[in-house]
Amino acid sequence: MTDALLQIKGLNKAFGALVATDDVSLTLEPGEIHALIGPNGAGKSTLIKQIAGGLKPDAGEIRFNGQDITALSTVARARAGLGRTFQISSLAMEYTVLQNAVLGALGHRGTVWRFFAPVMKNADLRAAALTALERVGLADQAGKRTADLSHGQRRLLEVAVALTLHPKVFLMDEPMAGLGASGSKRLTGFLDGLRREAPILLVEHDMDAVFALADRISVLVYGKIIATGTAQEIRAHPEVREAYLGDEVPA
Repeated sequence: MTDALLQIKGLNKAFGALVATDDVSLTLEPGEIHALIGPNGAGKSTLIKQIAGGLKPDAGEIRFNGQDITALSTVARARAGLGRTFQISSLAMEYTVLQNAVLGALGHRGTVWRFFAPVMKNADLRAAALTALERVGLADQAGKRTADLSHGQRRLLEVAVALTLHPKVFLMDEPMAGLGASGSKRLTGFLDGLRREAPILLVEHDMDAVFALADRISVLVYGKIIATGTAQEIRAHPEVREAYLGDEVPA
């Protein structure tokens, strides 16, 4: 395999007696989708927060594009090329869909603007935002207040905002949540093509999407990775089936 763009080495995080991540190591290679699965409370979102910079690990190292980013802020990591979508929406609900996307494009520039109105008149920012909205199928909702979107549409807007940052790596925390069967199928197809632009570390409960998309799958249980492998290997792994997948999933 080629050199990993993202390398997680021996990451640990505890909250008192609760160990949220226990010596976690994984890699994300160029062009791949690496899925992270596990039961509720396994520590998946806590791990993503550490990678994105919102939570400081107690020990371990995070390397991105050959650089140690363990001590960098969330903003510095985003500007370096880490694009994240959130399990819980971070969108500005009173802003329009287009305004949220423009804010993402503005973040990519790293420019500080004192007033929001001139930003919305910037042709380059609007074009970048509308392109991202078009790609996820929300261009026709550009003028709509974000609070009036369906839950699934907000998930798509999160992806569009991440796209405006032109990241080198995507961190996606349950992007399929709330989309329904047809929405999940459409987003699955979109993510399948997106990996050609940047690899994706994907936290997801939709196992149909995971098995359809993932080149590799890591299984996190009680903060510890118990297995990493292809979809076929994970389906057949006895410890994974016992801890998470259950007998209803065919090997």
